[in-house]
Formats: sequence, C-alpha cells, structure tokens
Amino acid sequence: MQNDQRLIDHIESCLRGELSEQESTELKKLCLEDSFIQAKLDEHQKMMQHLADYGQRRQLIAEVEIAHQQFLNSAKKESPISFKIKAIWNKYRVDMAVAASVAVLAVLSTLAVTGYFSKSESNYSVLRREVNSLKRSQSVLIKTISRKSTDVPSKAGRFGGTGFLISPNGYIATNYHIVQGAGSIYVQNMDGESFDVKQIYVDPACDLAVLQIVDPHFHLPASLPYTFKKSLAELGEDVFTIGFPEDKAVYGKGYLSSNTGYAGDPSAYQVSIPVNPGNSGGPLLDSRGNIVGMISGKQTHTDGAAFAIKSTTILESLADISEDDLEDEFILSKKNTLASLDRKTQIKKLHNCIFMVKAY
Repeated sequence: MQNDQRLIDHIESCLRGELSEQESTELKKLCLEDSFIQAKLDEHQKMMQHLADYGQRRQLIAEVEIAHQQFLNSAKKESPISFKIKAIWNKYRVDMAVAASVAVLAVLSTLAVTGYFSKSESNYSVLRREVNSLKRSQSVLIKTISRKSTDVPSKAGRFGGTGFLISPNGYIATNYHIVQGAGSIYVQNMDGESFDVKQIYVDPACDLAVLQIVDPHFHLPASLPYTFKKSLAELGEDVFTIGFPEDKAVYGKGYLSSNTGYAGDPSAYQVSIPVNPGNSGGPLLDSRGNIVGMISGKQTHTDGAAFAIKSTTILESLADISEDDLEDEFILSKKNTLASLDRKTQIKKLHNCIFMVKAY
C-alpha cells in the first residue's frame, strides 16, 4: 500500500512538472516496462485534466456571478456596460451550467473507473455478523465460561467476526469494519473462554485493526505455528480458512482465483472459498500453513467469490505502527511448524490462535 501511494505521489509530481529531467526519464522508462504504471499515469492524467477543466468552468461562472451581482447592486445607475453584462449572463448561463454538469460527471466517471467508489456498491459485502446472530453465542458463553458471569457484558454485541494471533504476547489482527465505533471489545477462544482486549491500531484504508489481549486469565503461547508469507501467493494455490460464521469455529477450503481483489484492488486477493458473515478477520492460509491473507468480504451476486487482504499489505501496515502505541514489541514468528503436517493436525495446532471477536 505504501508503494502504491508512493507511485501515485510520484506520478502526480510528474504531471505537475515537479520532477527533474532524470526522474522524468526514469518514470517514462518504467511506463514502457510496466503497463500497470502506464495505466496509472494515464488515469491520473485524465483525472487531473478533468479537474482542471472543471475548475476553469467554475471560475468563469463565479466571475459572471460577481458581475451579475454588481449589476443588481447598481440597478439604479444602469449603464451600457451593465446592460452588456446582463445580456452576456442571460445568453450563456444555460451553456455554462451544462458545461459544469458535464465536467462533474466526467470527474465522477473517472473516479468510478479507478475503483474509488467500488466498495460502497451493494455488490460487495463485508462479512461481520450482525447483533441478532450473536445472541445465542452470548447466552452459551455466559453459561459455560469458567469466569464469573459479571465479567461478561449483559447485552449482545453490535458486530462479530474473527481474529487471529499475530504475536504470542497477545496481539490479534482482525478487520477494522468489525470493531469500528465499538465502546468495548471481547474475544472468545475455541473453548468458549472470553478475554478483555483493547484496540491498539487501526488502518481503515486496508480494513485492518490490531487488538491486544489485556486479560490476566489469558495464557500466552510460547510461539505461533505459522508465519506471514512475504511474497505473493500463486494463482490457483490451495488455501483454507477458519472463522466464526456460527457459534463454533468453521473450516473452509478453496483456491486463489485472482491476484487482485474487488474491482481490481491490488491490495487483496479473490479466493474461491465458502464464507459467510462472521468470517471477516479470519486467517487465510496456504497448504503449508503460511498466512497469505485475511478474509474481509465477498461478492454478493457471485457464488464463491470472496476477498482477502494480502499478507504483504498487512505487513506493510503493521510496519507503520508507532512503538509508542505498543506496550510490548511485536514478535512475528519466523518459523512455520505447520508445513509438514496433514490438514487435521494443522487445524489442531491452530486451535489456540483463532478467536471470535465481539464488538459492543
């Protein structure tokens, strides 16, 4: 994500004429070598031209408006000049209004083409569980948890989803859309035990939130069995996930169907895997047990089209967390102990690493 932003900033500097001759030459060379960069340059050039045209039209309208107001203020002293301004306004105001409308439509169309509005469309659905689907889970939790019932909120949560440990000292990754606006957050492990957490960091741009378990009842694991994959996963690669679309953890398997997410989003994958509300925030793992992404949403009118934030995107975002926001250092695992295991054993090893997230 940072690399994409730096590329966009570089392109905009070029279009504003702020690059040196050498930098401009290097960018032209990159465009020749990479069609994606050339497409980005063309999109931004068109957008900036539309905005410039729109700005000029708005300025012209503003100047005529000022002249018109001056005419009204001096109506008692009408002169040939006043009549001329009024005549110009009456003659061209419809044309100028149409031109301004066309400019606005052009800008909005360009933004739509570049995916600016894509995730606000109804065809994309986040996978958090709504409040009603959590009530039964809340009732079961209150009956079975080993701690006092007064430690558990008396009302069902607003939203629920999934999260997974990213560091053995209690840091959990989940989706931002699950915890957005929450007053308090709890997580529940696969054994039904609930723990207090606090929100450490959010990155709404890539739909990431980091929580930390701050509950003295939580037993920290010595290490995590998986690692984050630092390179892109391969098209057609087998993947699986574990999440909480129900009160108990649910396993799902599939394959990576596209190296880009919804509307061509380069920060995500499209995966063919069964997911439902509650799967948001669940880890997406390859056959060797590497974290390759995080489930975040699905396409509502296409069966099996789910989306996952790439592990590379997550790692880039985690690198932006300030040390001042952390009580303990992130300890990202460097050793994968799942690689040589069969799937059933891999799932057992993941038992204490995946949680239901409940936002209140």
